[in-house]
Amino acid sequence: MYGQISTLAFVGIEARPVEVQVRISGGRHVFAIVGLPDKAVAESRERVRNALHAVGLALPFRHITVNLAPADLPKEGSHFDLAIALALMVATGAIAPDAIEGYAAVGELALDGSIRAVPGALPAAIGANALGKGLICPAACGAEAAWAAEDMAILAPPHLLSLVNHFKGTQVMARPQPGGPAGPEPLLDLSDVKGQESARRALEVAAAGGHNLLMVGPPGSGKSMLAARLPSILPPLEPAEMLEVSMIKSLAGELGEGRIAQTRPFRAPHHSASMAALVGGGMRARPGEVSLAHLGVLFLDELPEFQPNVLDALRQPLETGETAIARANHRITYPSRFQLIAAMNPCKCGGGGPGTTCKRGPRCADDYQARVSGPFLDRIDMQIELAPVSAADLVLPAPSEGSAEVRARVTAARARQRARFAAAGAARVRTNADCSGRLLEDIAMPDESGLNLLRSASDALGLSARGFHRTLKVARTIADLDGAERVGRPHVAEALSYRGEVMRAERAA
Repeated sequence: MYGQISTLAFVGIEARPVEVQVRISGGRHVFAIVGLPDKAVAESRERVRNALHAVGLALPFRHITVNLAPADLPKEGSHFDLAIALALMVATGAIAPDAIEGYAAVGELALDGSIRAVPGALPAAIGANALGKGLICPAACGAEAAWAAEDMAILAPPHLLSLVNHFKGTQVMARPQPGGPAGPEPLLDLSDVKGQESARRALEVAAAGGHNLLMVGPPGSGKSMLAARLPSILPPLEPAEMLEVSMIKSLAGELGEGRIAQTRPFRAPHHSASMAALVGGGMRARPGEVSLAHLGVLFLDELPEFQPNVLDALRQPLETGETAIARANHRITYPSRFQLIAAMNPCKCGGGGPGTTCKRGPRCADDYQARVSGPFLDRIDMQIELAPVSAADLVLPAPSEGSAEVRARVTAARARQRARFAAAGAARVRTNADCSGRLLEDIAMPDESGLNLLRSASDALGLSARGFHRTLKVARTIADLDGAERVGRPHVAEALSYRGEVMRAERAA
């Protein structure tokens, strides 16, 4: 007796096809699962046995072998339960083989035969659709899986018995409907910020070009306040970007009620976060905060308080836009193209806010800032210093310009960037921060006066090659905000003012 059905295994956000093969033969009673299963898959024996018993089906007292092919691909998670149960039902004659031939199945079985929700229903549906198959998934995941394709066959039974009745023709299940986009989240408005006009401008430039930003200032200067209002000035996600963000959230089990993500992610992990939590990995590799912030914002408050090795692990995602997690038997890659916003105090004791002074002097600031490595800082496009907010600033009326006005300028600047990259044959490049190589020189090279300023500033400040190119990217973004076709001297001058080398040179002087 033989039965088989397709299922999927997750490698990063990719869903790879897996064939579940069941053979029932003579011999002593054994229920073996082979094909590199982990502990959760090995425990499927008892869940499947009890679930089949709950619907009135008993396993034969014979030798049962379940093979998960290909055998060299590690299998993790409990979503193989449903596929194993269906393959067993085909092998025992409870379901006709042609009934499930055109489907892939994912789902966890409860002991009473109900089908429990599993993470990753959306990537599984996309993977099944790429194979030309439909998907059988839990009822709780049906609205999420329905986003994969309009014409895709999807069955979302709440119970194993419902699925059996559907295949027998005594009960017909309708195709689930997409959950609809998630409602817009209430966003904090930039008009709440008072007395930090230069910081507001820097935040606008960072949002327009997708640049990484570091804010340095004493407690109460508005660093966290500014970072929390960055999502309100970012342009909305495009349909393709919604799908990317939703796939990652689905794998993490954060896509509630099948509602596709509509707003850009904003992740703010605590400074005690481990490397596995921030970058991803662990015993069972899962996406970390940098991947969950894909196409959104990763905010690191109190930057020097993070472990140095954790911060240095961010170098690769910041440079390449993806996170590679290597294991002895496989390698996983997650997309991680996020915008980094970091905040820190000038020194351990706060940096001399209103009415306070640092008792240790410059040594305190030097020791505290030395916790962040130079190569990491070199990957940050913009660095600004925030002065303490005075009481006179707080009693002033709110700025007349809020997030809506700034968001309109940011959206227009990004539209110019996308049109420019599309004309250059680089449609995959979304923002100036993503641009590099020859393309950057073609689109961001300043005019003669701007080039002379950049050349002299590079010599005076000792800019690295990476620092030079990042200055060009910021200057190009400032020109886009101004609606200028060519990068000029004022754009270069403003871009240089956001370099940390300028800040350090001013403090040394």
